[in-house]
Amino acid sequence: MVGWKLWVLVLIGEYIHNLDPKKRLAIPAKMRKEIGDRAYLTRGLDSCLFLYPLQEWQKLAEKLTQLPAGRADNRNLQRMMLGGAVEVEMDALGRILVPDYLKAHAGLKQRVVIAGLYNHCEIWDEEKWNQYKATAEQHVDTIAEKLGELGMF
Repeated sequence: MVGWKLWVLVLIGEYIHNLDPKKRLAIPAKMRKEIGDRAYLTRGLDSCLFLYPLQEWQKLAEKLTQLPAGRADNRNLQRMMLGGAVEVEMDALGRILVPDYLKAHAGLKQRVVIAGLYNHCEIWDEEKWNQYKATAEQHVDTIAEKLGELGMF
């Protein structure tokens, strides 16, 4: 296909930034273009926050709304992710505002880790991230073996 350029969203890397006293968080410069001016911030899993670019948020929201509402776990996930979401806009300095309820959910203090996970970012309190990462690293070989059995490696 001559002349076609496939644009793929790629958010990767681990960055440490400070949450300022006004609850503004600077998004790493390398991620700003992929995220765009508008994004969605919501409660994440494992006591972190998820930050989705608009097009990725729309895909996730569509999947979540298709879950059968008859199951309590589906309703809980919809409430947590969709009900807890807020649209955020980056200011001229590439910062987003983190609402109090999301800051509390993730236990964010001053130092924050922003981890790119290909199509979205996770936002962690630095201390919690370091604890989580230390535990996960102890089990990475076992996880890789299980994924190998599924044909992922």
